[in-house]
Amino acid sequence: MNSIPRDTERTMSDENVETVRRMFDAWSRGDLSAEADSYDRHVVFVVSRDFPAWGVNHGLDRVAEYMRDFLAQWEKATFSASRIRAVGDTVLVDVVQRARGRTSGLAGELKFFMLFTFRGRKIVRCETVLHEAEALEAVGLSERRD
Repeated sequence: MNSIPRDTERTMSDENVETVRRMFDAWSRGDLSAEADSYDRHVVFVVSRDFPAWGVNHGLDRVAEYMRDFLAQWEKATFSASRIRAVGDTVLVDVVQRARGRTSGLAGELKFFMLFTFRGRKIVRCETVLHEAEALEAVGLSERRD
């Protein structure tokens, strides 16, 4: 049985974190097309029921369509990462979305979590969840209370 040497696994996790970090650095400046080539063409994008536009989107074309529809409601939207961590082949991100409504003009901020699952160097699944406990459970961790 072939297994990945431990230091190679760590390097892959580091590369995955760096990919997501570059993505969020650009997203925080409003460049939401950054790192688009990091997604597998068959990517699955899951938005939990806690969000108004929830559902499962399959493939790059559908994800791009979802994002166009989502972003159309905002005059400006940025997404920044307050914390990024690797858990196996998944990168868990604590996200802060800042946006101003196109119609209302109201500004707001929302904190939530995104999970990016990698196969090789490509993101094959992206999941958006509202609550930290749900995000930690999704990556096999439990919320620790000290």
